[in-house]
Amino acid sequence: MKLFCLFFLQMVSVLLFSQVNPGPHISALGATGVVAQGVWSLQANQAGLATIKRPIFSGAFERKYMDPDLNTKSVVIAYPFKKNVFGLSFQSYGFSAYNEQRIGLAYAKSFGNSIYASLNFNYHQVKISQYGSAQAFSIEAGLQYQATEKLLIGAHIANPNKGMYQDGVDATIPVISEFGVAYRFTDKFQANTAVVKALNSAADARFGIEYNLAEWLVLRGGFATNPIRQYSGFGFTYNQFTLDFAVSSHPNLGYSPQMALTYEF
Repeated sequence: MKLFCLFFLQMVSVLLFSQVNPGPHISALGATGVVAQGVWSLQANQAGLATIKRPIFSGAFERKYMDPDLNTKSVVIAYPFKKNVFGLSFQSYGFSAYNEQRIGLAYAKSFGNSIYASLNFNYHQVKISQYGSAQAFSIEAGLQYQATEKLLIGAHIANPNKGMYQDGVDATIPVISEFGVAYRFTDKFQANTAVVKALNSAADARFGIEYNLAEWLVLRGGFATNPIRQYSGFGFTYNQFTLDFAVSSHPNLGYSPQMALTYEF
């Protein structure tokens, strides 16, 4: 089974190498993380951290394409200090024969009540059984602008330094740029749109909606176009705890459920 998974990874390397799981909250919104705000912005557009007012911790688990050997484990932590927010993220993906790890250190700052900016520094490591391991570094930069009370605009770029693995390891860290808009129609309903462009790849248009069914329950859904993918999920809040769940569907590879538990201090 593990040898099959290694072969599988090689065949779909464009889809799987160095992917970042943005957590179920953002995934359920069609992976429109460029306009997300909150602790899981650490895995998307780190500028969204700047709105955090209290320390917060979250951990997530994703079963990729329902394969028990292909799991993604993520942890994100954010700590606000005045108008600054510091963040730490960790992600591990793969199995014993192949494993990717990513550690990120982020800094976000608000300028007034409408402009949020961020920088993020990542350390990447990939381990392949019988081949050894390799390391790489990348940076990210993000910006969000609260144009009106209802309209939020976001932009983000990942790996503009074109960081890559050495030692002949056939794994890539893509250069990705994103632009998006979120519009809150009412206190209960918001819609997100985003365009994501990886270098040397076609653009991916994404859409997501969120509806607050109650103070403690949020319903989410979305889709992306390249390739066509569907997303759905919900968020359940009790006191300082939030449980988020999402499932995504890929036309060729199947379903990927994930869940996160968040605690706000």
